[in-house]
Amino acid sequence: MVARHDQTTDPRLQEDLLQARRGTAFFARKLNELTDADLDGNSLLPGWTRRHVVAHVGYNARAIARLVEWAATGVETPMYSSPEARNHEIDFGATLSPIALRNLFDHSAVHLNVEWRDLPADNWHHKVKTAQGRTVPAEETVWMRTREVWMHAVDLDNGASFSDIPEPVLARLLKDITGAWHTRGTDTGLLIKVDGTDLAFGDAGTADPTIISGPLPAVVEWAAGRGNSGVTPTGPGTTEGTTAAPKWI
Repeated sequence: MVARHDQTTDPRLQEDLLQARRGTAFFARKLNELTDADLDGNSLLPGWTRRHVVAHVGYNARAIARLVEWAATGVETPMYSSPEARNHEIDFGATLSPIALRNLFDHSAVHLNVEWRDLPADNWHHKVKTAQGRTVPAEETVWMRTREVWMHAVDLDNGASFSDIPEPVLARLLKDITGAWHTRGTDTGLLIKVDGTDLAFGDAGTADPTIISGPLPAVVEWAAGRGNSGVTPTGPGTTEGTTAAPKWI
């Protein structure tokens, strides 16, 4: 008989799973607060309605579940057959009836949760490949989902903010985003500082950097390209307003 609890005994992974599930519950709450008519409204993502966001989050759960199945069986099951197929899936999902769209989110979230729950402890270290081509252990799928549900709950534009996202998630998001900038070399001359902490990211070697500082939620909101309220820019290039964050994804 399949166990009805997580098979992993790794305390860190168990905590990560809890954070992902809390994020899923938070997204569900913000979604359930929307009427069916509200789903037709714009999200915070350019060109996407709330329907697109819900469809993306639903199909993302299915895609991540495929990676967990890969780790469980050893049979390669990519997240998507192609970037075009992913985009088509989201566009199609956005046309679903409200009840079908809500069911997509609910059922896909349950499916992913079951895949995580039933994955044997040793299989969490099995390697899978993300849609971006990165080879990662299966445990990385938990963070991949955590990032999606917390951020896109804000993107629903239904009262959620980056201040609602737990601090450990925000800190890891900022590390991910600034790491992507560094890999591409787009953080040259840019230094990010978080008020009240020793957290600093970016180009620390520049003599006169452009500095973006503020509380952690505001800094992550800016870095993720979701807004610039709450951050303070200083240095070159900031005389006419806040410097735009480099592209993340």
